[in-house]
Amino acid sequence: MINALEIQAPTIEWVPLLPLILLFAGAVIGVLIEAFVPRGVRHALQSALALLTILGAGAAVLVALADFEPAKLAMDAIAYDGPTLVFWLLLLLFGLGGVALFAERAVGDGQSAFAASAAAVPGSPLEREAVRLKREQTEVFPLLLFSLLGMLLFASANDLILLFVSLEVFSLPLYLLSAMARRRRLLSQEAGLKYFLLGSLASGFFLYGIAMLYGFSGGLKLTDVAVAIDSQANEGTHVLLILGLVLMAVGLLFKIGAVPFHAWTPDVYMGAPTPVTGFMAIATKTAAVAALLRVFYVALGGAAWDWQPVFATVAVLSMLVGAVIAIWQNDLKRLLAYSAITHAGFILVAVTGAVEAGEGVFVSSVGAVAFYLLTYGVATLGAFGLLMSVRRAGGEATLISDWKGLGRSNPVVAGVMTLFFLSFAGIPLTAGFVGKLAVFVAAFQGGYGWLVVVAIIMSVVAAYFYLKVIVAMWFQSLDEGTEVVVVSPSPWVWTVVVVGALATVILGLLPGGMLDVMNGFSEFIR
Repeated sequence: MINALEIQAPTIEWVPLLPLILLFAGAVIGVLIEAFVPRGVRHALQSALALLTILGAGAAVLVALADFEPAKLAMDAIAYDGPTLVFWLLLLLFGLGGVALFAERAVGDGQSAFAASAAAVPGSPLEREAVRLKREQTEVFPLLLFSLLGMLLFASANDLILLFVSLEVFSLPLYLLSAMARRRRLLSQEAGLKYFLLGSLASGFFLYGIAMLYGFSGGLKLTDVAVAIDSQANEGTHVLLILGLVLMAVGLLFKIGAVPFHAWTPDVYMGAPTPVTGFMAIATKTAAVAALLRVFYVALGGAAWDWQPVFATVAVLSMLVGAVIAIWQNDLKRLLAYSAITHAGFILVAVTGAVEAGEGVFVSSVGAVAFYLLTYGVATLGAFGLLMSVRRAGGEATLISDWKGLGRSNPVVAGVMTLFFLSFAGIPLTAGFVGKLAVFVAAFQGGYGWLVVVAIIMSVVAAYFYLKVIVAMWFQSLDEGTEVVVVSPSPWVWTVVVVGALATVILGLLPGGMLDVMNGFSEFIR
């Protein structure tokens, strides 16, 4: 008699996974709205749906904090621990900012920053007709929700296959969004294509790394890799482990935008619609850093002697290349792209200097990294919101020369932008200063004092190109013949700018409470 094949039904913990479920449901409903709701009311419905979906997911995470118990969910595929909740909240906060920037219409002629018909050939009669009718690409909102869902999964994945799937879920919508700018269509489509091709290459490296680690450990869970490393600690270096470590690092460092995997960053920042650039600049980095911390602290913590020197080298190169090349930039979006590369180096300073807390698990720098991402994120979203509001004939005023004299013509916009740039530079009494101090202390405690010294030197170098923009706004005059106007932003953008400015000031003056919370939720489950 042949025994029937026994298949165990999967167990799904629905309540802790509610934030993911809400994001998926909101994205699917957004697709249905695109298919069945009249065009005239889609913008209001889609923006409201995206906003309510993210708020609901955030509320579910906050409720979970009140009665939190670390666990592994969905058949051990998702790690439900302190870092998961912290990074989920950060991503949802940045998602709210992204929705606000996406919903902005007051960009000079009452239309959004997205192409009227993204599928139309640039300059074709179809595109001209879509522009004349002031059509809008409202599917950008469900695309944002799908991307945000993938980011939350990426930050919490405890399974190598889920890591790869979530990487593609959040990347594919970003490839599309990057090619949907209303102005400079060809540049935008070029940016989307470059991002897709290079991102696909990085995903291939990442997948090969997963295959190598599976061959080494015989399992797909992060803990399987950690156990295999511990059991073979005295058997010498294993080739599959080193290959898997390097290949997975390539995929993750690409998403962070670290050198030498940074080539896509300046072109995509310039070509993508400004709302997409603002959202992608911080949300993608946050998700990738969260996954990097989990993979290398939990799964590969026992091989720290192999990857810490590599990350230290990448951190130095990122800070050096980003800071030096940014000095020569004349376009603000391109300058902020190299600034992002520099900040990736600062983040990796803390990642490198982690201190082992026992059983191969590293925790000391998780809170510092999360706080740094918060301070950098609120300033980034605010800066791109202001960038959308300063315009010249033909589009946004992204050249530094366009911002000359803005302190006299519009001191409010210039003053808030100055605050954000001072925070980027790490000037005392701003949130950016406390964020840099936190990551430097984490690296110093981990025994990487020399790396902290390099980071401080690079901070001084980076301050130059931030101050260059501030000097242009306050101490120089607009070139003759140049016409620049500051359009009145909608409440969407003003909310992002005001919240970003308040957070930059408050976290700079009173950072203790937030740092304590993040440090209290910094232990990975293993």
